Amino acid sequence: MAKQSSQGKAFEYACLNALYHHLSRHQSVTILSSKALENAVNAYYSIDDGLRSEMDMGAYAAVRVICKLEPRLLQGAEGDLLELSIVEDTSGAAGDVRDILARRHALDWEIGISAKHNHDAVKHSRLSNTIDFGESWFGTPCSNNYFDEIRPIFEELERLRSRNIKWSQLENKAERFYYPILLAFMREMHRLYQQHGSRIPQELLRYLIGRYDFYKVIANTKNRVTKIQAFSFLGTLNLPAGNTRAIYRIPQIRLPEVIYSIDFKRGSNTTLSIVCDQGWELSARIHNASTMVEPSLKFDIKLTGLPPTVYSNDEPWAMLFDRTEEEDEYRVAEQPREFEGH
Repeated sequence: MAKQSSQGKAFEYACLNALYHHLSRHQSVTILSSKALENAVNAYYSIDDGLRSEMDMGAYAAVRVICKLEPRLLQGAEGDLLELSIVEDTSGAAGDVRDILARRHALDWEIGISAKHNHDAVKHSRLSNTIDFGESWFGTPCSNNYFDEIRPIFEELERLRSRNIKWSQLENKAERFYYPILLAFMREMHRLYQQHGSRIPQELLRYLIGRYDFYKVIANTKNRVTKIQAFSFLGTLNLPAGNTRAIYRIPQIRLPEVIYSIDFKRGSNTTLSIVCDQGWELSARIHNASTMVEPSLKFDIKLTGLPPTVYSNDEPWAMLFDRTEEEDEYRVAEQPREFEGH
């Protein structure tokens, strides 16, 4: 398992563990056994003590915030067991980016968390001459023109792979491979948008950030801060538990309907910028994801612009030592405050 992937799994377990210890003080909580849990546990205990401690602090910072936004984490129906689990990796292919789930079956309720350690990329997708990104992302096939453009480029990469060439041995690889592939991708995106209109930006966001509401947790060990973002498209986050309401009311987010521009980022021939309405903006950088040349390239896609209604909270780890246990408890708010934007 690659280092970044292994540390990502370790942080998933750190978040699960923080949820369990924080919530089991006042109720019965169970963690579901699974292969995904086993992998996360193994990754967590394979890292050094210092990094594990940092992950624990980053995870606990997130848990403190999320628990105050989600009263049902503490309060359920009588005798209702809170169930925690790690989500299998295959769920991502089905449009579920959540890594951790908390469930109450009696309430038919669940929330999910997407855990990120020192990065905020939303999805790592690939392009090749056999991958139809239009079909995968939007349910609409790419044109023959698109495949005619990219096929010679990937065929050349296939020939280089057969000779066991490393990417580091190639000169001008951005100009020879990255730029023309991105150019073809950009043209095809324009074509798809012209044909299908608002469906393309909406399906793009659903593909990248999933089809379920969730909290995104990004732990930054350098700044010792955890960012917590709430992506509520369906209105399933922030629900009350009886008379107990969260301190903040999280508004639902609107998906984009218009693509204003798709173009190369200024000064770059490896990164595209996609600007949509409602404040959505994406950065899509293409790169090789291996030492040896292979006939595919990988996207690193980030959300560089968000709607102002997206709840976002930067929680410094130092604050963990300044609060009392009483301040940890959930407060009842007769009139929850509206989140006013980040």
